[in-house]
Amino acid sequence: MNELQQELRAQLEKYCKASIEPHMEHDDHAENFRMEIFNELGSLGFTGITTAEDYGGMGLGYQDLCVALGEIAKYSVSYAVTISVSSMVQAILNEFGNEDQKQKYLPALASGEEIGAFALSESHSGSDAAGLKTTAKKVEGGYVLNGTKMWITSGGVAKTYIVMARTGEEGPKGISAFIVRDGMDGFSYGKKEKKMGWKVSPTRELVFENCFVPAENLLKAEGMGFTVAMAALDKGRITIGSVAVGLSDRALAESVKYSLERKQFNQEIFNFQGLQFMMADMACEVESSRYLVKEAARLYDEGIPNQKLACMAKMKATDTAMKVTTDAVQIFGGVGYTSEYPVERFMRDAKVLQIVEGTNQIQKVVIARCLKKEFSN
Repeated sequence: MNELQQELRAQLEKYCKASIEPHMEHDDHAENFRMEIFNELGSLGFTGITTAEDYGGMGLGYQDLCVALGEIAKYSVSYAVTISVSSMVQAILNEFGNEDQKQKYLPALASGEEIGAFALSESHSGSDAAGLKTTAKKVEGGYVLNGTKMWITSGGVAKTYIVMARTGEEGPKGISAFIVRDGMDGFSYGKKEKKMGWKVSPTRELVFENCFVPAENLLKAEGMGFTVAMAALDKGRITIGSVAVGLSDRALAESVKYSLERKQFNQEIFNFQGLQFMMADMACEVESSRYLVKEAARLYDEGIPNQKLACMAKMKATDTAMKVTTDAVQIFGGVGYTSEYPVERFMRDAKVLQIVEGTNQIQKVVIARCLKKEFSN
């Protein structure tokens, strides 16, 4: 970790301990998202880390973003994921948006004044994203959207949504990407999901009923939507991996500290070899995940993104988070299953990391495709 990254981590550790940690148990129970926390993280520069300074960001790389997200995730996976997805929206606008679109939407997102959301999934097209049914019919001056999007992170609190809708034939070539703003006529919100974890982060259905979107809000060109989505997910897999590493780090730390304090049979439970082996395995898995995520981010920053490695990083790190948080609950025993300690929340927050940005089964499919391509050549 370089000097800048150490500074980023130290600043975030101080902020999170003072402003996020004290509220987490209450807010998790109440499903309460605090916009002021997101705004404050923005004022500190952490909501636009990879966005260019010309548009109000910090102009840093994905290695730096991963360090920041990992640190925030130690205290709140929900806020880390909110920043991860909003950063992904900024990356889409930066890569596929024209100059007018960048000037119009990026500054508010990068500053943390507003949140961005990504809308691809539907009730019948999750892993099969190319099968989406939401339509965008071309009319004079723009497009009319009809359909619904499901499981949208930051739904209802975000202001700018990147929405994939069908403008043409079946399959990926008929999908286009649109910038949709909160408050547009015909755009409303459905139910707020009741979730196992990520309770502070709102997840909602998006509903489009004859929603008119101006032609200037089309990203790149018709038929480019699936390309936009897949490029975004490649980056999102790296950032979700970093969130998983941060969560695992915290779960491991809590486990070791507790095992050095808790006594059974007249000694600290850390002294029992069974628990030592468990924590040694946890530590090895966390470090393995950290290096995979770090390498995937480094390659991306150097302009040689590696899809196979990004998928491996996401899969390994999130599987590790599930295993490490589950083991943490086991180490804590009975109290680990109660909300007296945070490890039960860590375990609940870990589960969906294996599902978002492409399930880990989909990661294996992509990894296998990459292997086939490598060895076929």
